[in-house]
Amino acid sequence: MTTFPISRSARNLAVRLTDGVLWLIAFLHLLVLATLIAALLSISDAGATEESTCGGTNILASMEQSDPARLAALRQEANAVPNGKGLLWKIESQGSAPSWLLGTMHVTDPRVLAMPEGAVDAFTKAAIVIVESDEIVDDTKAAAAIMMRPDLTMFAGDKTINDFLKPEDRLRLESGLKQRGIPLPLVAKMKPWMIASFVALPACEISRKAAGASFLDKKLAEDAVKEGKTLKGLETLVEQLSAMDSLPVELHLQALIETLALGKTIDDVMQTTTDLYLSGDTGMIMPMMKSVSTQTAASDFGFADFEQRIIIDRNKIMAARAEPILKGGNVFMAVGALHLSGPEGLVELLRQRGFTVTRTN
Repeated sequence: MTTFPISRSARNLAVRLTDGVLWLIAFLHLLVLATLIAALLSISDAGATEESTCGGTNILASMEQSDPARLAALRQEANAVPNGKGLLWKIESQGSAPSWLLGTMHVTDPRVLAMPEGAVDAFTKAAIVIVESDEIVDDTKAAAAIMMRPDLTMFAGDKTINDFLKPEDRLRLESGLKQRGIPLPLVAKMKPWMIASFVALPACEISRKAAGASFLDKKLAEDAVKEGKTLKGLETLVEQLSAMDSLPVELHLQALIETLALGKTIDDVMQTTTDLYLSGDTGMIMPMMKSVSTQTAASDFGFADFEQRIIIDRNKIMAARAEPILKGGNVFMAVGALHLSGPEGLVELLRQRGFTVTRTN
């Protein structure tokens, strides 16, 4: 197996963008990803049923023994994040029945699908269910939307990913993809973030998705339709794809190459992220990501633009579009948990719009 040196700052970006890929699978949980996974697994040496269990080591648990002072600093940073604790929030507006906001993790892990205490009851009673994109329940419409805008996911004309690669980066990419049973020519027309959406997922998650398992957001949307509830989306698929595509291709390419180089560290990131999510400690997720590297400047390789465009800007759009729906009350709203916390997270944005938002777990 060929290995390559990785700079600390590049590794830091890779982990942070891997986190972005894992949490922003609003781009990935549609038919395009299912089709991509099926195609790639069909030529891979690994079968979908062979990697159904997840591995990985909790990074923070290891840090308790190896570097307790650093862990204490991370906890202090996490505790300073506004609304960085809890997954289920009660939303109240004068004259309306209460509504609920659930922070989700876009994965198929059965522990995540079980939801925190109180969420099942809140969902059952709600008349309206809001998710990031309601297109996730209709694969045909989702595929049609994607096909109408191939420029968002594929390079145009004769251009391929090779046109953006230095010789050494091409070698890295070829080697990393080969280890996953994927020949570079098969995916050369795809934009880097599309390829990253596959390689950044642990084998167990790929396996479950390939077998047809629904991630939490999709399951909630599907259940809402089955139970006759009104289902609403806050964004269109094209809007989500456009947000990701708006970032420079060089940024996505660097993230892809370094994500490949992370190897099994991805499993550790996923394990730690899932543990933090299940404990409701969402404010610790980004500090944990930073801890993988001593280089933590948010501006490295344009990560500040990534955070602004993919998280903060979308928070503002979601808050504005959710407001009139929430004012009617009796709503269950489910979006990625990282959209909730922080000074520009959904919890604070909804409070600014006059809602009383209270953590319930």
